Amino acid sequence: MAPNASTRETYGKVLVELGRENPNIVVLGGDLNKSTFTYLFAREFPERFFDFGPAEQNLLSVAAGLASAGKIPFVSTFAVFGTGRAFDQLRVGIAQPGLNVKLVCTHAGIITGEDGTSAQSIEDIALTCSLPSFTVIAPADAVETAHAVRAAASASGPFYIRLYRPSMPVVHRDGCSFHTGKAEAMRPGRDVTIIACGIMLAAALEAAQDLSAEGIECRVLNMHTVKPLDEEALEAAARETGAIVTAEEHYLNGGLGSLVAAALGRRFPVPLETVALTRYAESGKPEHLLEKYGLTAKDVERAARRAVQRKRR
Repeated sequence: MAPNASTRETYGKVLVELGRENPNIVVLGGDLNKSTFTYLFAREFPERFFDFGPAEQNLLSVAAGLASAGKIPFVSTFAVFGTGRAFDQLRVGIAQPGLNVKLVCTHAGIITGEDGTSAQSIEDIALTCSLPSFTVIAPADAVETAHAVRAAASASGPFYIRLYRPSMPVVHRDGCSFHTGKAEAMRPGRDVTIIACGIMLAAALEAAQDLSAEGIECRVLNMHTVKPLDEEALEAAARETGAIVTAEEHYLNGGLGSLVAAALGRRFPVPLETVALTRYAESGKPEHLLEKYGLTAKDVERAARRAVQRKRR
């Protein structure tokens, strides 16, 4: 696979494969089918594809009905619309009865870029993690996206999968060991553990490589499943390395950092540093926004140094 690949295009292609394998899979779109690549499914299975235009509340309500009738609906739109505009439908119509709806949203986070603040979903993980029956996954790259979508299709219950607008670095060059709810060990280390999800995994790995040259050996965990959190892997990392850094392209409150902090407080408290958004961003190139709002490998490095220093006090 190329150094960079599109998570949303991968999703569209995997949907077609799943459609050929399982006639109960249906796909629902909200007027953004080219952007989400669900048009690929629509082209091959027009009788199993439903477009509702910019009416996300209706979109999720119909998906709930289809799931109640035994279908496996995959619903796709942009993250701001799928999780924000239709939250009441997610909560009452899907989460409370635990229906088998798969919400896969693209254009998440600030790397949506030039579309501006209103289109940058930085609360979507917090919103979906607040729903008790949901599984929430933030794949790190296109390879992991394919595994996550297949895992969602084969599992029962509601899922939220977070995808992105730009093509992303491929960190799984030698394949992917994906298991829902189980963190993936990407790098061993004894001094501090960096726990990352989504696009920040590439930054975490780069930071760990650079810190190694300073004599700081970082364990790196890919926490692709944000809910349910792999608390066993988290506790083991805390016990064995003594300090934790979380890295996410999402608002700090309610995201990966908050969830890790709560779990550490229950199981094994250690120094914790967070790399996350603390406010809304603006319109701009993705790479410029990541630098301005502190979401680069250098920011992860600084957080890891702080965590190690706190451990040594």
